[in-house]
Amino acid sequence: MELVPRITRAQSMDALSSQATVAGYKAVLLAANHLPKFLPMFTTAAGTIRPAKALILGAGVAGLQAIATARRLGAVVEAFDVRPAVKEQVESLGASFLESEEEVTAEGEGGYAKELTEDQHHKELELIGDALADTDIVITTAQIPGREAPVLITEDMVKTMKYGSVIVDLASESGGNCELSKAGETVLAHGVQILGPSNLPTSIPVHSSQMYSKNIVTLISEFLGDDGELQLDFENDVVGPSTVTHGGEVRNERVQSAMQSNSL
Repeated sequence: MELVPRITRAQSMDALSSQATVAGYKAVLLAANHLPKFLPMFTTAAGTIRPAKALILGAGVAGLQAIATARRLGAVVEAFDVRPAVKEQVESLGASFLESEEEVTAEGEGGYAKELTEDQHHKELELIGDALADTDIVITTAQIPGREAPVLITEDMVKTMKYGSVIVDLASESGGNCELSKAGETVLAHGVQILGPSNLPTSIPVHSSQMYSKNIVTLISEFLGDDGELQLDFENDVVGPSTVTHGGEVRNERVQSAMQSNSL
């Protein structure tokens, strides 16, 4: 399922996107639950409560859903992504897009982010570090297909954050965007709670299953002929890329490359 191509026609089969929607939504709820503050602004007889500030790193499906959810809960939201094309989407959800004077961009095939050069990564860390000191909630979602997740938050950067702040690292299972995160655990470091949730879609099973089953059924239909029998057309722009092996041969280029580099 993770090899379904990222094309318009295959959106209804894209399980990564459907499950990332759940993860982005749930990540904000987890952060709100652990944050010792309100998210929205309140004006009361006891004074005015300022809204919490959230920073979303990565504006893919999970990131955009996190932005939308945080905004609905009343937080002031900033977002960062190395793909400049997503700026308009971020701003359409009511968040501001984090930019530097020197543009840091790295957009790969299919709209995915690709690995940055060392110089680009250094500039990226500087930009994020400047924003962290005034942030209450950080949701990290940055991942690169077939590689470990990039480190976007170092321990030194965590030290600059406000006491009681919360980081939810959605990339913890693939190495983590935060240097201190651990998959499946909550780490307390320098007064900051760092959550590394595993398989968040299982925490909202009804709708996760509903969307995933739709992905499966739609994908299977691509492998069937009009008579309902299995019909493998490797020229089909969904069937070809989604087929890992056939006839004793590895057909998928990404899998072949991973096998040759011994990264499987």
